[in-house]
Amino acid sequence: MKRTETDIEGVLLLEPVVHGDRRGFFLEFYNERTFRELGITHRFVQDNHSSSRAGVLRGLHYQLTHPQAKLVRVIAGEVFDVAVDVRRGSPTFGKWEGQVLSAENKRMLFVPEGFAHGFFVLSDEAQFLYKCSDFYDPQGERGIIWDDPEIAVEWPIVNGARPMLSEKDRRYPPLEQIAAGDLPVYNPR
Repeated sequence: MKRTETDIEGVLLLEPVVHGDRRGFFLEFYNERTFRELGITHRFVQDNHSSSRAGVLRGLHYQLTHPQAKLVRVIAGEVFDVAVDVRRGSPTFGKWEGQVLSAENKRMLFVPEGFAHGFFVLSDEAQFLYKCSDFYDPQGERGIIWDDPEIAVEWPIVNGARPMLSEKDRRYPPLEQIAAGDLPVYNPR
């Protein structure tokens, strides 16, 4: 497994070793021992799978009361995946990291606790899998509007089209309007 640091400490791009031949391929996408060697010591307790059509944008979500580190990947299609640092006091507060994840490139993104996460579907359909380090808590879910002008995520949306959003995602506020108590706190390790 190849680990690549991003511009935001803790957000990691991971590339598994792919063994392929004329029959297809095999890869190991999670191995606790390998991840520990890469410095990722989180215990994952929940796996999620979402299916989305072209133009769907999911996010930007984070968990306040049960913060979740996430290991995300795409098994069909392609997405632009985004992590935004929302940890109060962090030197990279409000900064974002974006990566194209696809079934073809087989890359994964590790998103630590304290980050809002979302993705935009670039292909006709995308099958998106993610492992979470804590259980989902609907009362602890929070979010940021996808097009917050201060964060300025460079979503690869063409010709000014509007992405398909859930009603919940459409109503999230910009980061500057979120009360300090509704944001995680930065704890340097």
